[in-house]
Amino acid sequence: MSVKNPILGLCQQSSFIMSAAQVDQCPPDEGYEVAFAGRSNAGKSSALNTLTHARLARTSKTPGRTQLLNFFRLDDQRRLVDLPGYGYAKVPIPLKQHWQRHLEAYLGSRHSLVGVVLLMDVRHPLTEFDRMMLDWAQASQLPIHVLLTKADKLTYGAAKNALLKVQKDIRQGWGEGVASAQLFSAPKRQGIEEALTVLADWMGLSGPAPEPDSAPA
Repeated sequence: MSVKNPILGLCQQSSFIMSAAQVDQCPPDEGYEVAFAGRSNAGKSSALNTLTHARLARTSKTPGRTQLLNFFRLDDQRRLVDLPGYGYAKVPIPLKQHWQRHLEAYLGSRHSLVGVVLLMDVRHPLTEFDRMMLDWAQASQLPIHVLLTKADKLTYGAAKNALLKVQKDIRQGWGEGVASAQLFSAPKRQGIEEALTVLADWMGLSGPAPEPDSAPA
């Protein structure tokens, strides 16, 4: 009997719910919510679209395009959230401050938030924003899973060494169990299964589900 990740079907039927400029505009705070965060141009929108087999998030060659909290439905109790990208120098300071304020409010008050997927460019990991997110995860005891994106930009050996170094730096800087990490490439579709397994675990979908056409009669 063939099996598949139980969250795969939910991701494939995902759909946009709404955008929110601040926390009090978010959907009801219930069920399971996983947020995607990352420095501008880290490949966050591409990763979301790859994991959901859809074009949920707008990709742009202009970093800093995502300016709202964007919510996507997997089912009645499970959602993905695309958080504003940070760190792009050309974004006006007042807008940066607005994003920062509402990101902190969202992360600090959202009871349905069960984990954060943190996107880092494998060539430039652990930026100031990434370290801030890891500090927050350590303090709040909420798990982070790091996707080291654009792994196709490096040779296999160089990408593997970058992953090992990030894992070591996280262990030494924030301790065991604060964050896991993996390599990811949207164009090469690398690391999808590993990332989906993390999402399934966080969202209460334990273990693989039977394929519909191979289930017992």
